[in-house]
Amino acid sequence: MGIYFFILGISFFTLFIVNLVWLGLNIFSWSVEGVESYLSARVVAIEDLYYSTYIKWILFFDFIWILCFLAFLFKRKNFMTDTSLHYLSFDKIENPRICVIVPVYNEEKSIKKVVNEIKEQKFVESILVIDNNSSDNSASLAKACGATVIIKDRNLGYAHSWWLGFSEALKLDVNIIAFLDSDDTYNAYDLEKMIPYLNNCDMVIGDRLVQALSQKGNQNNILLSWGNAFIAKLLQLKYINFRHLGFVHLNDAGCTFRCFRKESLRKIIGEFKDPKSNKFAFGCNYITVGMFTTAKAIENNLKIVEIPITFKKRVGESKTGASKTSNALYYGFYMIWYILKS
Repeated sequence: MGIYFFILGISFFTLFIVNLVWLGLNIFSWSVEGVESYLSARVVAIEDLYYSTYIKWILFFDFIWILCFLAFLFKRKNFMTDTSLHYLSFDKIENPRICVIVPVYNEEKSIKKVVNEIKEQKFVESILVIDNNSSDNSASLAKACGATVIIKDRNLGYAHSWWLGFSEALKLDVNIIAFLDSDDTYNAYDLEKMIPYLNNCDMVIGDRLVQALSQKGNQNNILLSWGNAFIAKLLQLKYINFRHLGFVHLNDAGCTFRCFRKESLRKIIGEFKDPKSNKFAFGCNYITVGMFTTAKAIENNLKIVEIPITFKKRVGESKTGASKTSNALYYGFYMIWYILKS
């Protein structure tokens, strides 16, 4: 169904643009002729619309797409509905022991506060700071706060920090592994409400789009908020089943704050790299590594819950520049391409 979904997605966006262009041209034409002229000749206008060759073809392809989409939904009627894998279970984590992974690159303004707040949380036994060859004092400040710091000898990227952090955390005597960024946009105290869900699932992801839990002026502007919501629903649609609207319900495509059961993370860590070439898999990059992790978790039948979390203004400058419109659009289109192609 992967190719089928890819074709559905590409054809949807193509038809959307065609319909939009056709509508725009007609609105422009009617506005040039004038409202009075249009009203006086509305019968002629309707006849022109009815007999238009273009509209007939557009409606024909729209109808065909709807039929194909309904066929896709019908095929997914029983998708991911295995009672033993995809429904309610309860496996209580006794004596939670948490390792928190924090990637860092030139975040000396925030790293001390972030590490100290993590240390204050219940059940946190270790903090792994993955330093991506920072040129400032990030690594030394984190180490002074009591974190275990792994310093790369060169900048290998954000996705590499995910993989390295997960790989190192799996070696530790913990049963929960969490991941959050070092820019102080997240609150470590949200761990307390995320962890209990792991008694019923394998991974808990944060949702940053709840206004009541967001600090005004954070990086999620209008474009990022709507874009994240749209892309999250597109990913949900990829794994939809007709009964529950999807094996996982997602609202925020870009949130990186998440927690895993250790044994569940172990099931997907091998997906990050091609075992033959040792290169990172498609989608495992600084733009889509979070979505990549979510997608691989779903494909390996791991149960995922997304819950609202608090979200604050960033401390320091963004390394990705996602708040810039040009960057946000590029990231958004790349995320859509990843969902369709993967």
